[in-house]
Amino acid sequence: MRILLVEDEPSISGFLKEGLEEEGFAVDVADNGRVGLELALDLVNEYDILLLDWMLPGVSGIEICRNVRKVNKRVPIIFLTAKDTVDDTVFGLETGANDYLKKPFAFEELLARIRVLMRNSTGEQSQFTFRDIAMDIDAHQVTKDGKEVILTQKEFGLLELLLRNKGKVCRRSRIMEKIWDIHFDKDTAVIDVFINGLRKKLDTDGKESIIQTIRGVGYRINDNE
Repeated sequence: MRILLVEDEPSISGFLKEGLEEEGFAVDVADNGRVGLELALDLVNEYDILLLDWMLPGVSGIEICRNVRKVNKRVPIIFLTAKDTVDDTVFGLETGANDYLKKPFAFEELLARIRVLMRNSTGEQSQFTFRDIAMDIDAHQVTKDGKEVILTQKEFGLLELLLRNKGKVCRRSRIMEKIWDIHFDKDTAVIDVFINGLRKKLDTDGKESIIQTIRGVGYRINDNE
C-alpha cells in the first residue's frame, strides 16, 4: 500500500518513513507544502492514504486537504499536528480530514488508525484464504496448512496485493507503485526476485505455483487447481 507523508521536520518524517516501510508500506515524503500539494494532486488516485502536517512551509496541510477533496472524496487523510484545541480538531475534520492525531503520538497508534481508515474507506477485507494458505492482515501473519510462514515485509505486501486482486492480473508497473517507492528503478528485476521468494515459501512440491506469470505483463493468483 502506498502513502504520501507531508512533514517538514526531518526527524519526524525519517522516523515515520522508516517505521511505515518496515510495516510493508511504500512511502513518498514531501518536506514542504508546495511539493506535497503537487504530489497529492498528480498522484492522488495512486495513494492509499495521506498523512499531512498542519503547519508547512509554502502551503499548509489545510490547503492540501481542501484541494485534494476537490478531486478525490475517498482517499483517507490524517492530520499530524501539534495543534491540540477542540476547535482545531473540529476545523481540521470539517476541512475534509478523516482523522486527527496530536503530536507527540505513539507510532503504534498511527499505524492502527491507518489500518482502520484504509479498511473502512475501501471496504477491504483483512483476512484471506486460498487453498491451504491463510493471511491475516491485522495480525500480520501468513500460514500454510496451519503452520506460520515467515515473510519479509515486501513479500507480505506483494502477497496481499495479489490476494486482494485474485483473478486479476497485477501489472508490473502497479506492483512497483504499490509495493516500492515512487523513485524506485522500474527497470530492475526486483519483482521477479520477490515472486520467486514467495513461490519457494508457499508452493507445494509437485503442484502448479499459486502465482502465475503473465509474460510481459505481470502476475496473478493462479485459480487452476
